[in-house]
Amino acid sequence: MESWLPRFVSIVVLALLSSHESAAGIRFMVDKEECVSHSLSYEGDTVQVSFVVIKADATWHFGEDGVDLLVKDPGNDLIYNCRDKTSEKFEFVVRKKGLHQFCFKNKSPPHHETIDFDVHVRHFSYLDQHAMNEHLNPLLEQLSKLEQALFDVQFEQHWLEAQTDRQAILNEGMSRRAIHKAMLESVALVGASVLQVYLLRRLFERKLGTSRSLGCCAIPHSSTFGNENLLNRGGSRPA
Repeated sequence: MESWLPRFVSIVVLALLSSHESAAGIRFMVDKEECVSHSLSYEGDTVQVSFVVIKADATWHFGEDGVDLLVKDPGNDLIYNCRDKTSEKFEFVVRKKGLHQFCFKNKSPPHHETIDFDVHVRHFSYLDQHAMNEHLNPLLEQLSKLEQALFDVQFEQHWLEAQTDRQAILNEGMSRRAIHKAMLESVALVGASVLQVYLLRRLFERKLGTSRSLGCCAIPHSSTFGNENLLNRGGSRPA
């Protein structure tokens, strides 16, 4: 038992050290086109990639904040592409080791797009079968799966955080636009009310002026008509 325990511990440590996991999460701004390089050292590794368009730097930009993504290997061969996406998550297997290019293209210049980009590389180097105890193989396999599950959780967590940030920025932009719209509507309503009051006042002033002018003209006419009646009556008196 005493001789078996140190061997067990050493094998577990070797298994953990032989599992190479790398992850890189960055945020950057895309004006027209930006490329990110990532070195992949082992063929057969599985690469998980995710990106989220966090925001577009334009207050009154109502279009879709989509970008194009092209992934190319060291031989400039196309591995993956997507178009007009605000977020995407995918994986691919490394066929050629070396520097891989991840190129983002902004579809709505001159508006800048802020992108959250994450790369997670899975790699596990299997130990020499002669140095492993066949009774420990299931345990080592479970440890490897557990470690991979932990990295998967971190990858998903980063994805969800980026999505949450994007939604918060979208909600803030919608609230700001709603406030601006309400202010403009209020100003327009006040302006329309002032204009209506002014027009009604002018209309009443015109009607009042017309009534006064008609009243002034009617009084002399009545006096003349009365004098004519008196003259007619006086002329009809007997001499």
